[in-house]
Amino acid sequence: MSVESKSQAVERKKDSPLSDFQETLREAISILNYPEQVYDFLKKPMRFLEVSIPVRMDNGQTQIFHGYRAQHNDAAGPTKGGIRFHPDVTPEEVKALAGWMSLKCGITDLPYGGAKGGIVCDPRKMSLDELERLSRGYVRAVSQLVGPTKDIPAPDMYTNSQIMAWMLDEYDHIREFDNPGFITGKPIALGGSKGRETATSKGVLYTLQMVCELKKKSLKDMRVIIQGFGNVGSYLAGYLYELGVKVIGVGDATGGLYDENGLDIPYLIDNRDSFGIVSNLLSHSISNFELLEKECDILIPAAISGVINIQNANKINCEIVIEAANGPTTKEALSILDERGILVVPDILANSGGVIVSYFEWCQNNQGYYWNEELVDTRLKEKITLAFINVYNTSKTYHVNMKVAAYMEGVRRLAEASRLRGWLKYK
Repeated sequence: MSVESKSQAVERKKDSPLSDFQETLREAISILNYPEQVYDFLKKPMRFLEVSIPVRMDNGQTQIFHGYRAQHNDAAGPTKGGIRFHPDVTPEEVKALAGWMSLKCGITDLPYGGAKGGIVCDPRKMSLDELERLSRGYVRAVSQLVGPTKDIPAPDMYTNSQIMAWMLDEYDHIREFDNPGFITGKPIALGGSKGRETATSKGVLYTLQMVCELKKKSLKDMRVIIQGFGNVGSYLAGYLYELGVKVIGVGDATGGLYDENGLDIPYLIDNRDSFGIVSNLLSHSISNFELLEKECDILIPAAISGVINIQNANKINCEIVIEAANGPTTKEALSILDERGILVVPDILANSGGVIVSYFEWCQNNQGYYWNEELVDTRLKEKITLAFINVYNTSKTYHVNMKVAAYMEGVRRLAEASRLRGWLKYK
């Protein structure tokens, strides 16, 4: 592990994503004047599973991997959420991500609760055969808790459509019939949806366009930095480049690239590796810490949680932060950005395009009728636009930042569904 990644790991421990989720949740519930029982019910997942997965490695030895699945709340419908493969996966992180997904589904009016899964591993050091055996082993371990009407997985950090295909096949073998609605983010040949791979990036783009309209600014005049060049960051950079927007900085897991005159985004996209590494393509790379503090108009953290924290919040040099990653700004840092007048569009709104189109994929699987990409994009834009308007109006009505407003919108749906089921009793 590099010096930089060690520092990031220490910072993430200091700024707990679960604590951030719970503190902002309590604030939203207090503003809505809900009783304490609502917070007690929603602060942790309803169910949490920890599993051990034996995997035969290519060298013939068996390695035990540890995995998790959190189901936050299923009052509004089956739970929904991605599976990430990453060496820093922790139970606390998975629980926070599940809670955020519940709120995200509430904000976007989807008939789901939130879930999340993860496996502690480094896929960059594993062969395809090892990843396949790990993917199938995870499904075997959680198969009693998941399903198309119970809990629907999807891709997340360092997982992709091929991994979803292996998981689908394993689940079909266990259940002994075809279950395309069991998992989303699948290849199109196996029932995946057109537009799913780019959905999160498209959602961030639509959100960014709405922010520019709100501030009466031209997107083409904005200078953008994207920290993270995986699936979300690279597609987003490509869309912005096509629109004539100057992307002056991008980052990956090992460092960043910066050019005040704009980077050659097509070159970076064509030459990045399968994990989004591009900082080795040019000789003048910088650290992610430096990249985050460079002057720009719009900063888009699209990688890991906690990158904007109490140590660098006063050094962030932009007008707008769009959270494309999950939990990239800590609660302490958000307070500092608020005081400095920097608008932060929260993750549970900005990156909701992925779960929206996952819902569309699930609907298509259930119907057996598939949409063209134009229809997917149109309906995605409609949903995320309405969600943005609702969150923005709530922020103005209650005089709170957009993150608290987003939590309020999400909590309303969760609390009402739980009350109607008789799980919570309040007036």
